[in-house]
Amino acid sequence: MIKESNLQPEQAVYREVVPAGDYFMQVVKTGQTVRILDLEGNQAVDTLFYNAQDPSERYSAMDTIREQGNVYLSAGTQLRSNDNNIMLEIVADTCGRHDTLGGACATESNTVRYALEKKCMHACRDSWMLAIAEHAEFGMSKRDITHNINFFMNVPITETGGLTFEDGISAPGKYVEMRAAMDVIVLISNCPQLNNPCNGYNPTPIEVLIWD
Repeated sequence: MIKESNLQPEQAVYREVVPAGDYFMQVVKTGQTVRILDLEGNQAVDTLFYNAQDPSERYSAMDTIREQGNVYLSAGTQLRSNDNNIMLEIVADTCGRHDTLGGACATESNTVRYALEKKCMHACRDSWMLAIAEHAEFGMSKRDITHNINFFMNVPITETGGLTFEDGISAPGKYVEMRAAMDVIVLISNCPQLNNPCNGYNPTPIEVLIWD
């Protein structure tokens, strides 16, 4: 569902451009609104959410899909944790649909899906691992890297129940906006994938904005 926001970028309390292949890790407080902006279009944004007070509570695709009865995310979706608590709600969305099944690229999956020589290409899991290593204050380890949301990514479900990776449905200036229902750690890998069309074979920057 398409729903535009009334928030103005110049009134944001925090703004950061995240280059392609880089990560973002920041706490968003209860009641704050965070926007992920696709600056150049067709960019997949692999995102994880954690309870900032207890990172063992984190975004759960299973609970979110079950409660809303839909495998795709859009305006009105409540992102739920593995304790079935509401973590955030999508309050605005100009893309219309986001993936929660396709997972994230890793060196292992690059090898299996593409070729042995692709193993050393940078991947989203590498970005997350670097983020938790450089932010020891959150007390997280590789065991905390679980299933994620792929904002702006187009992963249609086939008639036989399989998944395919297709050209993105985003465009320059499209965004998704969420209001936090608890203090959440937002961990983003701005996807560096070059081997499938999720980034149009050309990863590009995004911007993250936060409002009180």
